[in-house]
Amino acid sequence: MNTKDKYLGEFEQFLLLSILSLGKDAYGTTIRQHLADEIARDVTIGALYTTLERLEKKGLIDSKMGEVTRERGGRAKKYFTVSTLGQTALQRSKKALSTLWENVMLAQGGAN
Repeated sequence: MNTKDKYLGEFEQFLLLSILSLGKDAYGTTIRQHLADEIARDVTIGALYTTLERLEKKGLIDSKMGEVTRERGGRAKKYFTVSTLGQTALQRSKKALSTLWENVMLAQGGAN
């Protein structure tokens, strides 16, 4: 199994799913807010960007810089999208978790 075939960690899955949910509005602040709103997870900005950087190095996400804005003190937002490789990794992780959950449910049902 090469690096690209390894399963995603929980937080990596959360970030990828948040980026997919947010679409063209996926940047640091909105991703962080989405996680807080949807799963009540308060993520530090440092942990968020460290993981986003790791996902990008793995080829699971892509990024692009937006326009410089006065409201941000002349800084641009960095927008993220999930790559094809990232979508494949998410599907693979979902399938693996579903299989494990199904087996647990069958085992519990058979034990009663």
